[in-house]
Amino acid sequence: MSGNSNRAKKLFSETRENIQASLSENGVVILPPMDVLVSSRVLNLLGISAQTTILDPWYNKGVGGKRDDYVEYILTVLNAMQPLSEHVFLWGFPEIVAHFIEKIPPPLQLRCWLTWFYKNSPSMIRGWRSAQMTCLHLSKPDAKMHVENFLNEVQLQKLKHGKLRFIPGPPSVIEEPLLCGFVGRNEQTGHPSQKPVAVIERLILMGTARGELVLDLMSGAGTSGEAAYNNERFSIICDISEEYTAMAEKRLGVRRIALPSALMGKVDGIAEGLEPKKFRMPFKNGRLPAGIEAGRDHQLTFLMK
Repeated sequence: MSGNSNRAKKLFSETRENIQASLSENGVVILPPMDVLVSSRVLNLLGISAQTTILDPWYNKGVGGKRDDYVEYILTVLNAMQPLSEHVFLWGFPEIVAHFIEKIPPPLQLRCWLTWFYKNSPSMIRGWRSAQMTCLHLSKPDAKMHVENFLNEVQLQKLKHGKLRFIPGPPSVIEEPLLCGFVGRNEQTGHPSQKPVAVIERLILMGTARGELVLDLMSGAGTSGEAAYNNERFSIICDISEEYTAMAEKRLGVRRIALPSALMGKVDGIAEGLEPKKFRMPFKNGRLPAGIEAGRDHQLTFLMK
């Protein structure tokens, strides 16, 4: 193996170890500010994959500006994310995400059209106001759905013993108020389009068991990291904005990890010829009860909060 290949192998190995150490210590990794196409490529080259990805881009209207190639851009992002995750939850207003229904990149498929319904949207203009937002639940054909997270104690016991004839699915409508004014004041961070933790928790519970991994590479104020942490999941989050990255650090009480500059640039050249090494998830973090290992095999030994 050449000297360059040896250096590249060492670089990737040390970075994997740093991410694993942060996951073990904190349950969450905050990456330095990067564009989603860069961060997804880095994680792919590191051999990292997750059960669930939250994808919450700006919606090509209002805050964030507009771009004429928005549909093509989001499809590029979905193509970059699909090797990394079993489930992808794509957010947007209904009239925007509707454009993606017939263009979902395989092997991802539409699992469900989810609606977040809220009654307290402040009317900024005269006339109709939005009272809902959409989340497309995309998944691979064999992706596991964790309906057990939405069952009560009696239903869980019946499921465990094979006696539950009909398994109710997770709700397709999530009703939670917007974080605005005095609503959710303790949760508000100052991010202009922050979603409630309770909304993101529903998505995480659909696609993960305790101890599994959530990705959010357009993470804003770090809501996905908090939702995963509160439910004993691991998470890796990243945002292109320095302001929002600092916001997430303060919110989660975790400092971003350092990444070698070579990884944040054009990494494909230095990775040429290297076979991706499987990333090993930690078995425990501070949010997992003592004596319990991570993983879906242990999911039914607990009741959700």
